[in-house]
Amino acid sequence: MNLEEFIAKHGVAQSLEKGQHVFYQGDSSNCLYFVKSGLLKAYYLSDDGKETIKSFIQCHNVIGSISAVTANTHCTFNLVALAPSELIRFNFNDLQHCIAQSHTLAQSVIAMLLNHSMKKEQREFEFLMLPAEERYTRFKEKEPELVNKLTQNDIAKYLGITPVALSRIKHRSTGV
Repeated sequence: MNLEEFIAKHGVAQSLEKGQHVFYQGDSSNCLYFVKSGLLKAYYLSDDGKETIKSFIQCHNVIGSISAVTANTHCTFNLVALAPSELIRFNFNDLQHCIAQSHTLAQSVIAMLLNHSMKKEQREFEFLMLPAEERYTRFKEKEPELVNKLTQNDIAKYLGITPVALSRIKHRSTGV
């Protein structure tokens, strides 16, 4: 059995409306979520209310708080639907149990984790090493459909800049 087969067999469908949270920072969770359709935003909220966006999660991706499911701690981030979304929720402990019995499933999960690690490494590099203008340019190139779906505010928070700074960058890039 591969990961898709595991999710189909052990998962539970969950529908979300725009603005509905899957979980909040500080919640307990033992589940991961496969995004069947829609768009989600994973974000942090500081004690003073400042929002920082960790990632946007689109179709055919898996999301969950790895800290919460593996170390039995609380979720470190919030997860909210930016559009009506269909998820498939599955229990991490069930996944671990099945991995121990299926080499194919283990390989499928390893491949997913490696892909996720590469994305996180790239995001970390861009965030720490590139100026905001280049981060925006790369974001537009890698995720052109998201540029049209997201608010300027969310794009700015994802890039780690203010909406005003993003507006200036956009103005310079269009030459207007």
